[in-house]
Formats: sequence, structure tokens, C-alpha cells
Amino acid sequence: MYLGDTPIPHAAETVRRLEDAGKSVFYLTNNSGRTRSSYQQKLRDVNGLDVPVERIFTSAYATALYLRDSGAAGQSAFVIGEAGLAQELAEVGHLRVVTTPDSTSPDEIDYVIVGIDRQFTYDKLRFAHAAVTRGHATFIATNRDATFPMEVGEIPGGGSLVAAVACATGREPITIGKPEPHAYEAILRSAGVSAAESTMVGDRLDTDIAVGKKAGAQTVLVLTGVTSRMVADSAPEYWRPDMIIGDLRSLT
Repeated sequence: MYLGDTPIPHAAETVRRLEDAGKSVFYLTNNSGRTRSSYQQKLRDVNGLDVPVERIFTSAYATALYLRDSGAAGQSAFVIGEAGLAQELAEVGHLRVVTTPDSTSPDEIDYVIVGIDRQFTYDKLRFAHAAVTRGHATFIATNRDATFPMEVGEIPGGGSLVAAVACATGREPITIGKPEPHAYEAILRSAGVSAAESTMVGDRLDTDIAVGKKAGAQTVLVLTGVTSRMVADSAPEYWRPDMIIGDLRSLT
């Protein structure tokens, strides 16, 4: 839909045409730093679209749903992440969110949850390490994206911080965001459709196309993002889309 704060050409007009044709359009991002209402405002500001917040899914929201449905309400979570992740975990997951290292004992932490964090520090890494290795905390990654694209090029993503915690603890996390199917399956439940009745449209093979294929959806790669046709044509089967389009106009 956009690159940084720049709208992708034809994205908004395509969404309007799909909706006029009776299609339900949902939005899924691996970025965990913002709330769904924040993305609702961004889609309005950048693309001129009024999107119901119920149609917006983030890896932060999906993590909160996963923990809520796992019976984690009332338990404590040390969060390496930004305000959007902490808010979704508290409001949707009903967790007791801890964001300051040493404000409680690491033994009292039930989950260490990691997303994008532009204020990441060694102290946060140290406390997360203690909660996982000396305590009993379960390690959860909102996503494993090493980078994400901006107008100036790619910048480090939340996955780079997940990698730091994984390296320090020697543990691999439970991953919620793309390419794992948790978030996509939550969308299917919300829409009331099967995976076979859905289409995943995205510009990354390793997240967007991969999650669609894992979920059993049709997949469409659009070339307005980070993936070229040459890369797509040589992708392994588990990343190969059902269709490749130049821009979103081809969807209609």
C-alpha cells in the first residue's frame, strides 16, 4: 500500500474496485511497532482509504490474540518492542506488560516478547536473557523479518533483535508473524472463509507468499516492492507464487 510514507501507485484505486466488486480486503503487516488504529490512520493519510480497524492485522495484534487464546491473560510479559506492541498485548491479550529491565525479578516474567524496538539496549537484552535462561519465560517473536523497506532502502527489522536474543539465550522463539500462519488464520476466522476462498497478495516471497502457501491460499506476487521477476522465477517451490503481476491493477 505504501513505501514509508509514499503511496504505491494504483494501490488505493485497486482496493476500491475490489470492494465495489463485493470483495473483502484485509491488511496484514509484520511490523509490530504500531497499533491497528495507528495503521488505520496511516492508510487514511497516505492512501486516502477509510479502513475499519477490524480489517487490519499486525504481528503485534496476532501475538496478543495467540496469547489470549492460549490462556495467558493475567500473566507477565517483558516486551522488547515499541508502544504499539505493548498496547496490543495489554488491551487484547490482557497481559501484565513490563518494558523496563530490572523493574521486577526476571523469575516473575512468563513471556519475553520481541518486536521492532528503536530504543533497544544491552540492558533489555540482558534482562531478556535472564528471564529466559534463569527464569521460566517463554520466548516469542512477533516476526523474524531481518529488514523492512523504506524510501531510502531497507533498514534493520524486528528479526535482527530476535536474533540477538536467540543468540544470547541459545533458544529459538515461537514465531507469530509471517511466514507462520497464525495471523493469516486469524484473518480467515474473522472473514468467515476457508483458505481456498482467499488470496494473499504481497511483495515478499519469504513472508507474504510463504504464509499464503502455508495457509493453503492462492498467492499473488506484486512487483512494486522488494522482489524482482528474476528472483521470483528462480524461487524454490515453497516460495513460488501462483501469479506474478506488475502492479495491483491486474487484480481487477
